[in-house]
Amino acid sequence: MTALRNDALAGRHAIVTGGARGIGRAIARHYLAAGASVALWDVDAAVLLDTRQALAPLGTVAVEVVDVRDEAQIARAASQSQERFGGIDILVNNAGVLGPPVPAWEHTPAQWREVLDINLTGAWLCCRAIVPVMLARRRGRIVNIASVAGKEGNGLNAAYSASKAGLIALTKSLGKELASSGVLVNCITPSAADTEVFAAVPAEHREQLRTALLSRVPMGRFVEVDEVAAMAAWLASDDCSFSTGAVFDISGGRSMY
Repeated sequence: MTALRNDALAGRHAIVTGGARGIGRAIARHYLAAGASVALWDVDAAVLLDTRQALAPLGTVAVEVVDVRDEAQIARAASQSQERFGGIDILVNNAGVLGPPVPAWEHTPAQWREVLDINLTGAWLCCRAIVPVMLARRRGRIVNIASVAGKEGNGLNAAYSASKAGLIALTKSLGKELASSGVLVNCITPSAADTEVFAAVPAEHREQLRTALLSRVPMGRFVEVDEVAAMAAWLASDDCSFSTGAVFDISGGRSMY
């Protein structure tokens, strides 16, 4: 999938959660290249500023320090984005954490809740804040970054897999609820990308996890962040006009349903 033409998102205003690095940063870059303005939400203030500086030559980039578990922070950032841009056309729910690579029964309740709160409840909270803004304008695109793990389940990643399965179901439910409103909701289910998410995995487990994930991909490589971003750009555009509540695989042949 190639990048959109450079005016495909002209005049559109996007929010990308987890936008400071990895897939979120790549999505922001593609949106800017297609003419959108972008607000990046992330918990890492320092990396946010670096990312804004790197992306600023491409277009209008705003940054907000937001923990997607915090309703008040989301409400504040949504209000500021709406005031700055005059509306919100695109929401990308990308913020996520992997969680510890342990058997399901060895997760502590706190670890389990953290993964579900960020990956699933955080996406719902962002939708809760921004869907009414889109409904008022009778247009919008919501792109949820789920995972092939939400379809198949990964061993030693039960919390992550459950959270991404929930995000797929949220996409389907919200897509049905908004189908006649002008707001389309879709999700992408990538296989693993070689991003900084692995840095959160303890060093003694990191290489084992990377090897296990690659072994499940028939194409034998990690997905590139720009491959995910190109699909996210298409889903945010007018070229995507009759898909909602849908799941788009980009998994190197790992999942085909």
